[in-house]
Amino acid sequence: MPTLKFAVLAGDYIGPEVMAEALRVLGHVARQEGFALDYTEAAVGGAAIDRHGAALPESTLQTCAAADAILFGSVGGPKWEKLPPNQQPERAALLPLRKHFTLFANIRPGLLYRELADASPLKSERIPDGIDIVCIRELTGGLYFGQPKATTTLPDGDIQAVDTMVYRRSEIERITATAITAARARRKRLCSVDKANVLETSVLWRKTVTEYVAKHAPDVTLSHMYVDNAAMQLARDPNQFDVFVTENMFGDILSDEMAVICGSLGMLSSASLGAKQNSLGLPFGLYEPAGGTAPDIAGKSIANPCAQILSAALMLRYSFGLEKPAARIEAAVRAAVTSGTRTGDIAFGRPSVGTQAMADAVIARL
Repeated sequence: MPTLKFAVLAGDYIGPEVMAEALRVLGHVARQEGFALDYTEAAVGGAAIDRHGAALPESTLQTCAAADAILFGSVGGPKWEKLPPNQQPERAALLPLRKHFTLFANIRPGLLYRELADASPLKSERIPDGIDIVCIRELTGGLYFGQPKATTTLPDGDIQAVDTMVYRRSEIERITATAITAARARRKRLCSVDKANVLETSVLWRKTVTEYVAKHAPDVTLSHMYVDNAAMQLARDPNQFDVFVTENMFGDILSDEMAVICGSLGMLSSASLGAKQNSLGLPFGLYEPAGGTAPDIAGKSIANPCAQILSAALMLRYSFGLEKPAARIEAAVRAAVTSGTRTGDIAFGRPSVGTQAMADAVIARL
């Protein structure tokens, strides 16, 4: 019986609530499919600050390093907002985790079931069949990691802040390779998003993506789009995209816009993959919901666990090579939701269920 070894970092507020249900679903599938779960829980984010004095304690980092994957919840919230910016959970936990494990590729499916079209702010006639697109975001370069990064007081007393956007050709090539793999698994259409009419990094980005696709993936149809136009086109006709790839900050913004048009953050999963292979020779990855910690509903048992459950499915697929149970979980979530079992964020005036009951409905369809 194969054993899946992974770290569980539930995080803050609703993080532990939805994580518990994802683990319950994983346990059910494991019993059905004949594999075992060996996971270690560790503190991260605000919970780790309270317990250990740091958002990413060394003990948590060691737990992650000893695992084949990380199942992540969400971190941050008002309790820790008065801390210095570089000590706050989001900046002091998630970014260092990405950097430490070189998790350079964020894969975020933008999926809206046809039956949930009313959840989108877009008019239903624009998305009669729902939405099905994928954002590939470069995750360890650009403005978020470039140096120098500083705030200084100038001789005249004015204050100046500097962030530096840096990209290397090798960084662009490896994220393009990830995007090609995603495109080949779908409709072989890839759109690269940049700002090559203004930014030097985007000039290099466009040139590198063009050359790499021409050399390594002539079977993939490549197009280019400026980021401001891409933001507009996502709102106008999201399904004109299939897979789009972009740099870190643009991807942060566009993937959040994609989440909004897909109706509810409670339904959107993500995978962050890197250069490191795990003990199985598969990508080491971090898997997390697209949403946040939702402090306003924490402790009420009403949070939607589907994004966390779907993130667990991505973990099975990418880091453990278990396509069948991953697809079964995804199908069970779809069946549960489209048959009418829904948490408050996707109920649209219909009766809603709580966090555990939503997971129960998914398990029932497994």
